[in-house]
Amino acid sequence: MNMIITLLTNTLLATLLIIIALWLPQMNSYAEKASPYECGFDPLGSARLPFSMKFFLVAITFLLFDLEIALLLPLPWASQTDNLKTMLLMALALILLLAASLAYEWSQKGLEWSE
Repeated sequence: MNMIITLLTNTLLATLLIIIALWLPQMNSYAEKASPYECGFDPLGSARLPFSMKFFLVAITFLLFDLEIALLLPLPWASQTDNLKTMLLMALALILLLAASLAYEWSQKGLEWSE
């Protein structure tokens, strides 16, 4: 009996969520949402519109900082090593490199969006 109640509850909940997911997006449709691209570009216009290079620079900066942060993720597990001093020095060097590169980007106005 418990299994039948569980299956019935799961089926009803899944059905309810599917109905809500199909009904909710149709309530507030607007021109940008209905267009093929939600990025703000006109799909029928010229494909040769110039991009701002600032967009690419910010994207590359984000990827570099994200990669450096990902290198710090195993730090708690690495703290169980026998050579703790070397591990902490390497982590500190990585954090200092991250802070120095952020300071350089900030001083060069690389994070400013306006031209």
